[in-house]
Amino acid sequence: MPTNGASDIDETDLRYRVGRLTLEQKVALVTGADFWTLNAVPEIGLDALVLSDGPNGVRGRRWDERDHALLLPCASALAATWDAAAVREAGRLFGAEARRRGVHVLLAPTLNLHRTPLGGRHFENFSEDPLLTAELGAAYIEGVQFEGVAATAKHYVANDSETERMSYDASVAEPTLREVYLAPFEAAVRRAGAWAVMAAYNGVNGAPMTQNEKLLGGVLKGEWGFDGVVMSDWSATHSTEASALAGLDLVMPGPRGPWGEALAAAVEAGRVGIEVVDDKVLRLLRLAARTGALRPLDSPSRAAAPVAEDTLAPPPESVRPAIRELTARSFVLLANRVPTGSAAPLLPLPSTARIALIGENAVKPTPQGGGSAQVSPPHMVTPAYALAEALAAVSPEAAPPTVHRGVRYRRTLDPFEPAELTDPVDGLPGARVEFFDAADRPLLSERRGGGRLLWLGDVPAGTARMSWRSRVRLGGPGRHSFGVLGAGRTRVLLNGSEVHRYEASVDPADQVDLITTPVEERFELAITEADLGADASAELTLVREPVEGHVLFSIGLGHAGPGPSAEEEFAAAVAAARAADAAVVVVGTDDETETEGRDRTGLGLPGRQDELVSAVLAANPRTVVVVNAGGPVLMPWAQEVPALLWTWFGGQEYGAALADVLLGAAEPGGRLPTTLPVEEHDAPVLHARPVAGRLDYGEGTEIGYRAYAARGTEPLFWFGHGLGYTTWAFEEAVLVSADGGTEDLAAIGADPDALGAEPGTLAAHVRLRLHNTGDRAGREVIQVYARPVGGPDEPARLVGFASVHAEAGGFADAEIGVAWRSLARYLPGVGWRLDPEGYTLTVARSAAETVAPALVLDTARVPPP
Repeated sequence: MPTNGASDIDETDLRYRVGRLTLEQKVALVTGADFWTLNAVPEIGLDALVLSDGPNGVRGRRWDERDHALLLPCASALAATWDAAAVREAGRLFGAEARRRGVHVLLAPTLNLHRTPLGGRHFENFSEDPLLTAELGAAYIEGVQFEGVAATAKHYVANDSETERMSYDASVAEPTLREVYLAPFEAAVRRAGAWAVMAAYNGVNGAPMTQNEKLLGGVLKGEWGFDGVVMSDWSATHSTEASALAGLDLVMPGPRGPWGEALAAAVEAGRVGIEVVDDKVLRLLRLAARTGALRPLDSPSRAAAPVAEDTLAPPPESVRPAIRELTARSFVLLANRVPTGSAAPLLPLPSTARIALIGENAVKPTPQGGGSAQVSPPHMVTPAYALAEALAAVSPEAAPPTVHRGVRYRRTLDPFEPAELTDPVDGLPGARVEFFDAADRPLLSERRGGGRLLWLGDVPAGTARMSWRSRVRLGGPGRHSFGVLGAGRTRVLLNGSEVHRYEASVDPADQVDLITTPVEERFELAITEADLGADASAELTLVREPVEGHVLFSIGLGHAGPGPSAEEEFAAAVAAARAADAAVVVVGTDDETETEGRDRTGLGLPGRQDELVSAVLAANPRTVVVVNAGGPVLMPWAQEVPALLWTWFGGQEYGAALADVLLGAAEPGGRLPTTLPVEEHDAPVLHARPVAGRLDYGEGTEIGYRAYAARGTEPLFWFGHGLGYTTWAFEEAVLVSADGGTEDLAAIGADPDALGAEPGTLAAHVRLRLHNTGDRAGREVIQVYARPVGGPDEPARLVGFASVHAEAGGFADAEIGVAWRSLARYLPGVGWRLDPEGYTLTVARSAAETVAPALVLDTARVPPP
């Protein structure tokens, strides 16, 4: 089945170009040139294809704080919009950003599911529900590829947790695999026409995904007709012939790996047919043609060099309002009660209120999770800055918020910011970084922009040691704490004199720790007036010998100057809350708590944040709690606080969007894409740790809200829940056929071949009129859930949704399409089948809150298979 862009491709021309290549050129092309690019072949008009990590930004070919990239809210936040059009526009932003950076292939979106709340990359996935993930994942792909950039559906498949992710084998029954975990990927391929798919590290049912012939060659390329490129996750391939024959097309990174010369030898020995390699090359050329990297044969014989990162223009300022609006739309208002002595719900706050803004995440919010998806945004709007700016914009006389951290929970000290650093060579903000070989000859000298740096495969060859040095503004004399990040043998110098040294190592098999949880060596120094210059600065130097054999290399320097004790800081925050008209406490996690490479060990908020919320609430009953986290956290105070706002990892405009919502300039438009538990043990799936290398998906299709319903467990907040700043009334829902008529609703099954059709094919529509009964404009999300009339008792499943907007006092009509595939079940050896007795459809605001009488979709006349 051809996918997007296929009609523009001259397949005969592509095959001709394949035929002009030697075997060595072919295997070099499918092996990769380096960490992020594929080889150019000028004689057939092929430019170097550039790949880049996502999914909430486009980093480019370097992991460099100088290379600024737009940072949007995390995927779970995008899913909270429940708005395919909004996610499609976000995809277009990513596509345009990729074009700006010279990137042809974006390694996004992540289409794995929220199987367990302990999943380390929970924030990077859309939802716990396969239909919501499929709809929004497809929209993301459509948006990216509209801009001529390939989207990559990853990580195919059952890569839903991080513990032993590179080796575990997921044991998943076929109905569960088809109905839940494959569903988003099928929509990505058959509906959105994804141009690339990434095979995951893990295995499924006994075969590693990079050599899983049943799922690569059978399901993906055979059943679904995928004509794009199947690439490996980075260093996920450990075989030559098995992976080549299973359907893998591209091994990354290159040039070393299990293919290359080994694949050429397998072809020459007849163990892998040349036609197998030719098909891989054909797919890569098709990808190049779709993304503009394949030039006419009669054009000048040269390969276009990738865009030079050093010459990039900054991201456009014009997109900031759209990102800010999208961010506010993702925020989920979980509770908004009327405080004692008040006449209205606590939110939005009046602009005349004296506000105490409290919490480490209020001062230093977490805009993104940890791992390979991280980017360096052009700026970061904090809640403290944005709220002060918003209040001043309303009235110059408005009192700015008082700001207190209250607690500090992060494992590492805050890294130095560029404004605190001066390069001793050129006098500009930043630090001087230099690399030297074993003979102490300089290899590279450059100014870098901050106190935490990372190199990914691009450390100068022959490096024996490196140094980081800067004049650092320390603020004044006293007892200062420093934290040095990274592995290797390290010396610390103050004004040229050594003051500390240490040695640390990281397991070469788990180098991702250098990104996600780097070793911190913490020490204290008594800084005197004599150590400081006129601007209260001193020269600090780190000298490091890197660990041999590591592709990743990082270094960092954090700092905390003299200041109040932890108890004094806590007490000051509570006192500020007591003196304010309202308190806003921003709690949350950070990019080490939620990160690629490791699953979470628990759902509790780190540090003393729960204690802080309780103390502030006792001091001021008009308290808003804001949660800045990517995945579920426990909130033991949730039923006590008047207002509770979930804000995810909100990207670069997080603070501005939060100020908009707190003061009522924007409505929190989100609905939960995942269920939040009361207690950790309430979560249906907590086993993210494989046993003897095997991860059993024994819960079957019952994950998330389905499992809560099946077990009769009441969560803290249900999937789909979310409030706004207005109120709604709902009229009776009506069921109509897919073609708009109101009869013959069994037409869903009139064509026996429909069960093999594209999974978005509609069975029927649910129509509903809504009335905005409040005094301001607002948005509502209508959800439709279904369960079979007959057969075994089972929890309802989401089968459709739509969002509407109406002015105050106005009406809006919602029309929710229900696809046949969302109703059908998969029977091994048989295929997709509908329940012969029909389905009960429930119209709801969440998985537990219905708003209209149930409807029945009759499938009695579905013909037998």
